[in-house]
Amino acid sequence: MKPRLLLYTMQCVIAVFLLTASFNLFAQDINNNPGAYMTSITNIEMGMDKSYLAYMSAVAHSGRARKVEKMRQRTLESIQDTRLKIANLPYFKGDNSLRQSNMDYVDMCYKVFGDDYAHIVNLENLIEQSFDEMQFYILLEEKTNEKLDDAVKSVDSAEKAFAQKNKVTIVDGNDAISNELETTSKVLNYQNSVYLLFYKCNWQEGQITKSINEKKVTGLEEARNALDTYSKEGLLALDSLNNFQGDPTLALACKWALQFYQKLAENELPQITGFFLKEDNFNKIKNAFQAKPRRSLTKQDVDTYNQDINDFNNSVNNYNQLNSDINNQNNQCIKDWENADQKFLDEHIPHVRS
Repeated sequence: MKPRLLLYTMQCVIAVFLLTASFNLFAQDINNNPGAYMTSITNIEMGMDKSYLAYMSAVAHSGRARKVEKMRQRTLESIQDTRLKIANLPYFKGDNSLRQSNMDYVDMCYKVFGDDYAHIVNLENLIEQSFDEMQFYILLEEKTNEKLDDAVKSVDSAEKAFAQKNKVTIVDGNDAISNELETTSKVLNYQNSVYLLFYKCNWQEGQITKSINEKKVTGLEEARNALDTYSKEGLLALDSLNNFQGDPTLALACKWALQFYQKLAENELPQITGFFLKEDNFNKIKNAFQAKPRRSLTKQDVDTYNQDINDFNNSVNNYNQLNSDINNQNNQCIKDWENADQKFLDEHIPHVRS
C-alpha cells in the first residue's frame, strides 16, 4: 500500500508561495520606486515557485516522492539561486527589512525542503510498517508546517509594513502559477482528509492479517474491534465531507473500502476466530485420544474421534475458502482505492513540467 501523506506537507509550502502579489507601477526603478522594489523580489521568487510546482506535480502523478528525488534536488538549487539573487538586491533607501525578511523566508524554505523533506522522504517506506511511524510522520509534517507558517507571517508582516511606510497599494495577483498552486493545495487537502480515513482501516487490516498468520486470537479480536470502530467513524466522517468540486469519485472509493472493512469486522472475522477456537478444541481432543492406551479404546471412542476429524477437516476447508475470499476481496479493495486515488489526482492536479 503506497503512502500518500508526503503530499500533506506540501500544502503548507503551497500557502507560502501564494504570497505572490502584483503592484500598480508606473516605473521600474528599484532604487527609488518601492513598488518596483517589491515586484523585483516577487519576480525573483517566481522561479522558485515554478520549480516547486513542477516537483509537486511530479510527486502527485508518480505516487512517490522518492521516484522524483532528482527534482527535489533541482528545486533546492532553485531556492538557493533565489536566495543569492535577493541577496544581491540593494537596500531600499537604507531600509533592509523587506530584503532581509525574504532572505530569511527563503532560507527557511531551503532548510525545510532540504533537511525536513529529506527525512519525510526517508520515512515513506516505514509508515507502511508501523502505526507509530505514521504518527511520527504526521507530527513531523505538523512541525514542518509550523515553521513555514511562522516564516509566512514574518514575510507578510514585513511586506505590509514596507508597503504602508512607502505608500504602496498591494493588489492580490491572479497569475497562472498562483492559480495552479492554489488549485493543487485544495486538491491535496481534500485528498489527504479522505486518505487518512482509508489508511486507518487499511493499517488495522494489516494487523489483523498478522494476527491471523500467527494464530493469535486475542490480537485478532482486538484488531477486529478496532477495525469495526474505525470503519464506522470513517463512514460518519465521509457523510459530512462534501464532494470535491462536484467530483464524488474519491469519497465513493473510500466509502466502498470502509464498508468492506466494516463487513469484514462484523461478519467474516468472527468466523476466523471461531475456527481458531475450534482448532484449539480439536487439538485437545486429539491429544487426549492419543494419550489413551490403544487397548483401552472402545469402538465408540474411535467412532467419536473419527467424526471429530471429519468435522474439523470440513472446518479447515471452509476456513481456507473464507481466508482466500477475504484476501481476494482485500486486494481488490486496495487496488480499487489506489486506482481511484491516482485518477483523482491526475484529473485535478495540473500537469507541470520542470
